[in-house]
Amino acid sequence: MNDVLKPEKIRCDACPVMCYIADGKAGACDRYANHAGELVRLDPLTIIQGSDQKLVPFLSGGSPQDWDGDIVKGNRPFVTAVGAGTTYPDYKPAPFIVAQDVDGVDMVTIVTEGIFSYCGAKVKIDTDRHIGHERDVVYAEGEPIGHVMTSEYGSKMLSLGGVEHLTGGSKKEGRVTCNALLNLCNREAVELNIGEGDEQISVVVQAGMAPVINGDVEKLMRVGCGSATIGMFAKQWLDHADDVVVVDDHITGVLSEHEAGKQLDVPPTGIKIMGRRSTPGRYFQVAQPGTGWGGTNIDDPLSILGPFNPKVAWEGLRLLMVSTTGEQSAYYELDADLVPQPASMPKVLIGSTDLIAENCEPSVCSVLFMGGAGGSLRAGVTENPVRLTRSVKDALTHVSCGGAESYVWPGGGITVMVDVLDMPTGSFGYVPTPALVAPIEFSLRVSDYRTLGGHMDEIKPLDATQSEGFRKVSQNTRGHDPMSHAHYRWSKGDPS
Repeated sequence: MNDVLKPEKIRCDACPVMCYIADGKAGACDRYANHAGELVRLDPLTIIQGSDQKLVPFLSGGSPQDWDGDIVKGNRPFVTAVGAGTTYPDYKPAPFIVAQDVDGVDMVTIVTEGIFSYCGAKVKIDTDRHIGHERDVVYAEGEPIGHVMTSEYGSKMLSLGGVEHLTGGSKKEGRVTCNALLNLCNREAVELNIGEGDEQISVVVQAGMAPVINGDVEKLMRVGCGSATIGMFAKQWLDHADDVVVVDDHITGVLSEHEAGKQLDVPPTGIKIMGRRSTPGRYFQVAQPGTGWGGTNIDDPLSILGPFNPKVAWEGLRLLMVSTTGEQSAYYELDADLVPQPASMPKVLIGSTDLIAENCEPSVCSVLFMGGAGGSLRAGVTENPVRLTRSVKDALTHVSCGGAESYVWPGGGITVMVDVLDMPTGSFGYVPTPALVAPIEFSLRVSDYRTLGGHMDEIKPLDATQSEGFRKVSQNTRGHDPMSHAHYRWSKGDPS
C-alpha cells in the first residue's frame, strides 16, 4: 500500500491570514473549508442564466443555498465573481477567465473576489429627522466606524468604514467596522449610534428598508423644503386659509410672503417668523434640528411665531401650519387679541395635508458599497496592471460587481461604487485581517484583452464553467447586462 496520507490540517492561502484548517472545519472567514484534505470554496460560483434553471448543489450531497435570483438583464449566461475565490497572494491569474460569443463579438470576462481593505459604505437615509450633525461620529457596538456627511435633499448621509477604521484604530474597532460593513452590504439590519452622551441617536439601517430612529419607524421622505412645498401646493390653500407656514429645519416657507403667494394675490397677514429671513417667504434656522416638526426640535409649531402685526393682522385670520411630509399639521384662528387659537381643521385643508403626504416617497435606506481595486487585484487580469485602469477609463473594459452595474469614479485607480440591492444576496464575505471580500468582474473583447497583456493561456470557454457544483440563477429583467455592446467605445463607431 502506497497510499499518501493527507495532512490532518491544510493551509489556506486565499488571504493573508493563512489559516490551518482541520478536516471538516472552515477557516476564519467561513468561506473555505477542509473536506477530506481538499480545500473547497463553501459558496458556489454563481452563473446568471437567461433560461429557467434549477439551483445546483455546490458540494456533492449538499443542498443549494436559498437564492432570490435578483440579478441582471439579458438572454445569455454571465459568470459572476460571487463564489469565485481570490488571486491571493496576487501573482496568480483570476480564478475564472471566461470567453463567449456575444452577438458575433468574442468577449471575455475576468472574475475574482477582491480583498478590499480600502472600502466602505455610503449610506443614504431618507428622513427629515435629525440623526446627528455633519462630522458627528457614527458608532457600532461602541466603536467608531464612520461619520455623518453632508445632508442631501430630504436625506441624511453617512460614510462608514474605510481603511482608517479597518486598520488604523484598535483591533476591536477594525473587527466591529468589518462586521458592520459585511452585514450592511449583505442587506442585514445594523444598529448605529450617532453623536455623544445623552444626545446620542439610535438608527437601525437596512438596505431597502425604512430607517428606525430612536425606536420609531420612519414612513415618508419629505416632498421638498418648506419653500418648495409652498410653491407646489399654494393653489390648494387659496380661499381656505389666509396664511400657511410649512415648518422645515432648513427652509421654512410662508405663503403670504412667498413669491407663489404674491403671484396668487394672497394679501399680507402680519405674521412674524422667529428665524433668519432669507428671501421673501423663506426662513432659515427657525429652530434647532431634531425629531419634531419638519426635522426641527419643536413639538408646538406656534413656538416659531412672534406676535402678529396689529396693523396688518385681523381677528379670525385662518392659519394652517404643516410639516414637509404632511404628517404634522395644525389649524388656528386668531382671536380678538390676535393670538392663534386651535380650531377644527376644515376638510379641504385636511385633504391638502393628505396630498402633501401622498406626494412624499417612502422613507428607505440605501447602501452603496465603495472600494478601490488595487494593483494586486488588477494583476489577476493582466501582468501590467496599469493597462487595465487605462482600458476601463477608455471604455474598452466594463466593470461590474456580482453582475450589477457599478459606477467607476474618475481620476486614478479603479474606484467602484455599487448599490448592494442590485447585487446577488450574500455577495460579500470577509477575511479577518480585517477586510471585506467583494465580487468584481471585468468584461472586454478578446482582442482588447490580448492587447492588454492579459492571461490568454487561462481563458476557458463558457461551457467549461457550467458543470456540476456551480449555482445557476435566473436573470432579473429589471437589471443590468454587463456584456451589452452599449457599454463599450468600439460599439459607438470608434475604430480604436
